Amino acid sequence: MSAIIRSKWSVTVENFEQPTPKSVVVNRTGETGPRAPFDARRRAFRALHEEGCFVMPNPWDVGSARYLQHLGFPALATTSAGFAFSQGLPDSDAAVGRERSLSHIAEIAAAVELPVNADFASGYGGDPQGVAESVRRCVATGVAGLSIEDATSDPSAPLFADINEFLAAELRTRGV
Repeated sequence: MSAIIRSKWSVTVENFEQPTPKSVVVNRTGETGPRAPFDARRRAFRALHEEGCFVMPNPWDVGSARYLQHLGFPALATTSAGFAFSQGLPDSDAAVGRERSLSHIAEIAAAVELPVNADFASGYGGDPQGVAESVRRCVATGVAGLSIEDATSDPSAPLFADINEFLAAELRTRGV
């Protein structure tokens, strides 16, 4: 199992254990099995990053995700603000908790055949270990990558220091 750190606050994931989807989809490469769709999406997402820039729009629900897929975008990225606002809530970890966010991300990832990058707010953890556990759970939703905000909401230390390096080490330690 592995994780690839792609940029300062974005993690692209590959080869993680996945829950068994309700139906097994055969992807374009002809692979089958419960993980095949997610593994293929992760490889495609990595290839998109290696090729250069691409547009990744932000669906806020399953309907908008399917519509954006239909328009031909190569990947999608969830939007924590868009989801929160569609629920009549402010964009904050307190208003949209980890479980609700994970459920929403899983619904989007399952609804389309494209790589999905999760806007995973601030990582839903009070410390780096808590964020790492939340990242592990987000990966299990089937996303091809995820982004964590780097703002702490603390004026004396406005940005998390070295969280990217910590997460990489934590994921390696856990065998992820």
